[in-house]
Amino acid sequence: MEKNKNNTLMIIAFSFVPFLMVLGNSMLIPEFPQIKSALDISQFKVGLFITVFSVSAGLAIPILGYLSDQFGRIIVIVPSILMYGAGGFVCGLAALLMDSPLKVILVGRVIQGIGAAGTAPIVMALIGDIFQSEKRSEVLGIIESANGIGKVSSPVLGAAIGLISWIALFFFYAILAIPIAAGVYFLGKEGEVKKGKGFKKYLQNIKKIFREKGASLIMTIISGMIVLFILFGLLAFFSDILEIKYEIKGFIKGLVIAIPILFMSITSFSTGVFLKKKNKYFKLAIITGLILVSLALIGLNFFKILYIYVAIFAVLGIGTGLVLPAVNTLVTSSAKTEERGIITSLYGSARFLGVAIGPPAFSSLESFSQNLMYLGGGGITILGLIIAIFLIKEKGMTPDANN
Repeated sequence: MEKNKNNTLMIIAFSFVPFLMVLGNSMLIPEFPQIKSALDISQFKVGLFITVFSVSAGLAIPILGYLSDQFGRIIVIVPSILMYGAGGFVCGLAALLMDSPLKVILVGRVIQGIGAAGTAPIVMALIGDIFQSEKRSEVLGIIESANGIGKVSSPVLGAAIGLISWIALFFFYAILAIPIAAGVYFLGKEGEVKKGKGFKKYLQNIKKIFREKGASLIMTIISGMIVLFILFGLLAFFSDILEIKYEIKGFIKGLVIAIPILFMSITSFSTGVFLKKKNKYFKLAIITGLILVSLALIGLNFFKILYIYVAIFAVLGIGTGLVLPAVNTLVTSSAKTEERGIITSLYGSARFLGVAIGPPAFSSLESFSQNLMYLGGGGITILGLIIAIFLIKEKGMTPDANN
């Protein structure tokens, strides 16, 4: 009984880590128009708030993943959370005290990104270390659901805090980081990581994983990257058109943006529970999700009435919610404990890369035409779907494969 209670508290503590991480981008999106106006900058420059955060995280993740394999997960996660908060504090101070704060804010966003690199991807590895077999799918589904809840609540939080000032958003990161770091430190526990392995042997083991499962593992990772690329590319666009075309602003806009992400969060949790019970159908979940995302992109191109548009966007959220828990489980289960950190970190890098390039890519496509934006995104998803059908193999990548 006591063990179950401790595990529950630990899972709750771990769930707050991806929740915090996703706020790093999603909470700012509803306030982009206000930030653009306050700093007198272009859409491209405000998009850098997401890009520099995500690129710095993507570059740092493999390094922190390696360190977590060598020295332990929690010793990497806790300082990373505090660094994430410190980056937010730097951004807030710059915006509050400087006349031209853009460059310092971007530096603060880089610091936040490096901190974010040591959070959710390492937590995924830690869950893979602690939980075995079908329980792993359930807990990873909970973690992805927490990520989704962060995405759901972040537009609402961003809009609500933005009523005070857009500057307050950055201080919120700093304040929230402290109790979450404390929760992981006091409630978390390490799995059985064999620390201090030789780098040559470690590299040989990584090469072996990619030699045996390379095509399947890479395509699984790319599937997760694609759906996040689509989601964040469209969210940035959605935030703008809600104000410009539909004249929906402030807190109400945050609620509208949250609707499709709520569907993603519910689907993520349900998918995790289902995969736990079946311990199969991971590939089917990915393929079904990619089909729904493709259909949603095509539908968004043709239906402009707001409630229909939001309903189709919700279908895109459902598709994303099918893909991510399945990808999380396959990636986490593809490696043994000793190399799990670097594998989940490479996946984390791909996720951040998808988030980083989504907004500028969709903005660039939209500058030519909205048709190109929607159908181009749909074409990328369909291409990923076709390749996934032929390349993704569950063998050797399910929770029973590597414990």
